[in-house]
Amino acid sequence: MKSFLLWAWYGVLATLFGIGLAHVVAALIDPASSPVLAVGSAVIDLTPTPMKEWAIRNFGSADKVILVGSVMTGVLLLAAVAGVLARRRLAVGAGMLVVLVAIAGTAVLTRPSVELVDVIPTLVAAITGPAGLVLLARANEKAATTETGGRRTVLLTIAGVGAVALAGGVAGRVIGNLRLRPEDIKLPTPASPAPALPRGLDQQVPGITPFRTPIKDFYRVDTRLDTPVVGAEDWTLTIDGDVEKKTVITFQQLLDMPMIERDITLTCVSNSVGGPYVGSATWLGVKLTDVLDMAGYKNTKADQILSTDFDGMTISTPLDLATDGRDAMIVVGMNGKPLPREHGFPVRMIIPGLYGFISATKWLERLTLTTYADQKAYWTQRKWDTDAPIKISARIDTPKPLSSSKPGDVVIGGVAWAQERDGIEKVQVRIDGGPWMDAELGPDGGENYWRQWFYKWSAEDGSHSIAARAVAGTGEAQTAARAEPFPNGASGLHEIVVNVNA
Repeated sequence: MKSFLLWAWYGVLATLFGIGLAHVVAALIDPASSPVLAVGSAVIDLTPTPMKEWAIRNFGSADKVILVGSVMTGVLLLAAVAGVLARRRLAVGAGMLVVLVAIAGTAVLTRPSVELVDVIPTLVAAITGPAGLVLLARANEKAATTETGGRRTVLLTIAGVGAVALAGGVAGRVIGNLRLRPEDIKLPTPASPAPALPRGLDQQVPGITPFRTPIKDFYRVDTRLDTPVVGAEDWTLTIDGDVEKKTVITFQQLLDMPMIERDITLTCVSNSVGGPYVGSATWLGVKLTDVLDMAGYKNTKADQILSTDFDGMTISTPLDLATDGRDAMIVVGMNGKPLPREHGFPVRMIIPGLYGFISATKWLERLTLTTYADQKAYWTQRKWDTDAPIKISARIDTPKPLSSSKPGDVVIGGVAWAQERDGIEKVQVRIDGGPWMDAELGPDGGENYWRQWFYKWSAEDGSHSIAARAVAGTGEAQTAARAEPFPNGASGLHEIVVNVNA
């Protein structure tokens, strides 16, 4: 049994040895070419939509960490089996490690915009993983046939292989973090600046969401397991398809165009009722129609803009909604700073009033005017709706669900949004199924920006339910009909239960 476990450990250690060295090489080339991340990305693409929504709903922003951890656990379990097989026949165990790497290599090769250089980390793992197993096996053989120094040789070999594996993982992380440092970009002054954002209720109502979301707290939901490193100097935006002339724009040319600045609330279609995947920021960029005008699109027969990121991910946007006069933007700045890498640096797209899966392409590199009949984007292929306006919603931030308060004045507060519907007209609160009562509204940041709200409640002993609903400036009220995020966004009222006791 002891020998069995030792050889299982050899298989795991050899695999970590190969993964660590591959991780360093991937950090230098492209983090997405890491074998583990490639397999994780393939798992994401193959996972059924209901399972994806379940993971987002239950694990939140930790879903990708759990996915990578699960992939690693599976790999290491198979590596342990390879080590046990190597106990009897070294070639069989080493061959199994090569098969594991070949699976990862297939995942790398099936990425949308793979280049030959992306295969290098997989080749490194294919060579060094089995080599590590051979080293450990030879050391073990020497220990069995040598009376003196054998045990010491095994321990030194284990320590050496482990040290290299650890160093590779650490070096890969350090190199990756260095590459993720923001570039020194000087943002231009907007020709059309946003009005000064009023002071919110942040200090007045403890526990309420900040009126402007800090960059560090802004939600991120996408299919990437890494943070892409795209350089501004080499970046270009191509506009092609059914246009008068194919046009290519450099980053500097984009900065030289007239800039607009707008306060816009973004919402992810995967956001459940009362969920966290919504945020508000001040965005700087160029009007989408100004960019499309450069290619000439007025006589197009297209009905969608197929936007593509640097790695081949596609998102489709209804052309009529993108060009109907709303502040659709090609964005370069967020909250007064260059766009952070995790939010799409150097350039992303934002179209107010539409869920991100049909409007908010990050790391944008191509806009293709085409038809839904001719080309289907990533989410369209997975049966999500092609037309998905953000639904009116109110969220309760405070008090927290199942929290306890003392009898007396309790402040209920939160945020509400109704993009492209003349903003929020009012928010109402209901206690224990009673009548709807108007809450007080915070400052107005524009029709495409959320509003804070609060209601002072004279709380009495007992368990109570609190519900909230929003009404848009157009008169449209938030629906109470419950719907899951798939295929066009969640709906229903946010309702919580709290306890009041002396």
